Amino acid sequence: MTAEKQDLNKFRAEVSAWMKANKPADPGFLLPQTFMEVGSEEVLEFLRDWQRKVYDAGYIGLTWPKEYGGKGLPEEYQLAADEAMAHERVPIMLNVIGLGWAGPLVLKSGTDEEKQKYLKRILTAEDIWCQGFSEPDHGSDLGNAQTSAVKDGDDYVINGTKIWTTFGNYSKYMILLARTNPNTERKYDGLSFFLAPMDVPGVTAVPIQKITGEYGFTETFFDNARIPASCLMGEEGQGWRVAMQTLQFERSAEGGQATHYNFTPVTMGDLLQATENTTRDGQPLLKDPIVRDNLVKFLIEEKSLRLSATRAEIPALCQDYPFSLALSGKLRATEYFRRMRQYAISLQGGKGSLYVGDEGAIEGGFWQRAYFNNFSATIGGGTSQIQSNIIGQHVLGLPKS
Repeated sequence: MTAEKQDLNKFRAEVSAWMKANKPADPGFLLPQTFMEVGSEEVLEFLRDWQRKVYDAGYIGLTWPKEYGGKGLPEEYQLAADEAMAHERVPIMLNVIGLGWAGPLVLKSGTDEEKQKYLKRILTAEDIWCQGFSEPDHGSDLGNAQTSAVKDGDDYVINGTKIWTTFGNYSKYMILLARTNPNTERKYDGLSFFLAPMDVPGVTAVPIQKITGEYGFTETFFDNARIPASCLMGEEGQGWRVAMQTLQFERSAEGGQATHYNFTPVTMGDLLQATENTTRDGQPLLKDPIVRDNLVKFLIEEKSLRLSATRAEIPALCQDYPFSLALSGKLRATEYFRRMRQYAISLQGGKGSLYVGDEGAIEGGFWQRAYFNNFSATIGGGTSQIQSNIIGQHVLGLPKS
């Protein structure tokens, strides 16, 4: 065994031991399965404190440079830390948009001043970030964003509305896509990208109740909100390029994230346990041959997702379609988990209609909650339909029409 492998194994054991010893006790309220469920100050502060504790222990931001608060280690170390967090089912990392999207973007394309200003405070959760891409009237047509940014001296004046801004009411900053020129021949050329402060007059974030019952999203209104011109990332008119780079991080098609642990894993291990504990006609569901056959199919698919992620890192195994696995990963994973969770509910029979808080709900409504939460994953970062179009055009070379 190489010294490098020994060091990684030692680190993996260290992280696992720390997570076991420091996993928080039940706080007495429902913790989110995903970062899109943080709908109260109580949950926010609990998760903020937990992220800071994990950061201080040295287990997030491992690949980021030391001068910006990281450790400067290979990606394998962050993956090992993430695996330990998932295995121990500790609370999720809170500041996902900063850790996974804005932070890697600033590292890749930002100035040294921007890196010094933003990165460490993302890791410590001192500054929470949100995303201002989608708009109420334009759905998945991101290139048609109409929120305007008009230069006025040393400021830009922002007017418009953004929606599905997770953490919008708690955030210090937003990665904002806005239109600086409404008269370009190509709509994409009129967009610019900002690292915009949220604590300025004229910005109002209104919580939206989700199907899960909590308020993890907001609709954010800009009414003559003035932000410094220095918030512009890159040049005017380059916003579409910067936004597409951001989506590469959001969809995990490109690495550099400070952690991937932004949701509590709901895997086939959980479903197998549920079929052992749920009975039909006096027998565990796991003994039903049809159920077993369906479970095996799901197990095969889940295993293939893990193996595909490994394969994607080996160029020699991806020569025919070099970007196929990276570009299809989000679609394959989110649709798989949607179907798997839906199947888990179907096994509950009539009790599948019960939810969290309902008397008699199996496992307290765990599977219903997981299923509803998964819709955020199939929509955010580009809907499954948009993802299919991307694969068709950029992997298979199919025409747009």
